[in-house]
Amino acid sequence: MRINKYISETGFCSRRETDRLIEAKRITINEIVCETGDTVAPGDVVLIDGKTIPKKADSVYLLLNKPVGITCTAAPHVAGNIIEYVNYPIRIFAVGRLDKASEGLILLTNDGDIVNKMMRSENAHEKEYLVTVDRPITDDFIEKMASGVEILGVMTKPCEVISMNDYEFKIILTQGLNRQIRRMSKALGYKVTKLERVRIMNLTLTGLERGAYRGLTNEELKLLLSSLHEGEKHS
Repeated sequence: MRINKYISETGFCSRRETDRLIEAKRITINEIVCETGDTVAPGDVVLIDGKTIPKKADSVYLLLNKPVGITCTAAPHVAGNIIEYVNYPIRIFAVGRLDKASEGLILLTNDGDIVNKMMRSENAHEKEYLVTVDRPITDDFIEKMASGVEILGVMTKPCEVISMNDYEFKIILTQGLNRQIRRMSKALGYKVTKLERVRIMNLTLTGLERGAYRGLTNEELKLLLSSLHEGEKHS
């Protein structure tokens, strides 16, 4: 089994974070410094910073209504990082990110496998946002946002965009380019003044106050895992 998959399945961290640990030469396999692509066999001794990987904790799935000002990173040197903000008693990490100036729904978990499945953009998982801009929305703006806008050297995928009032629109994305909605709006001459994510797949903000978090219900988790499994089959 590849080392990044092995460690993600322990729940210690995601495959992406494992790759960072490998680059920093913090992982050893049988006392040999691990390199990208190394594999783990039964009986191998894997250490991180010279210590054994903690026994996997029960899977945790939390929904947080992230306030503006919180940064979606686990890096302890970043003030206002999301892990310190939640202050959960076991190690968890955010699935994806919302930029510091944005607010709304974010999933936190210790399940590295679900992180990998949700981060694969080809699985086309829906994320819904409410967006406020600095000047009146036109039909042309809505049409162009929906059909695709060139940002970061690529054309965004077609998406659903609905005008809510003169300054607010709803947008449902199935991709996650860096600061995508802000960049799309800017390319069309608009500045985003408020951005709130209200849904990730079947998970919504309903009943969750700003700054609060809660565990997923059994029904929510069952549907989420089922949807991810279907996405894997069709990707």
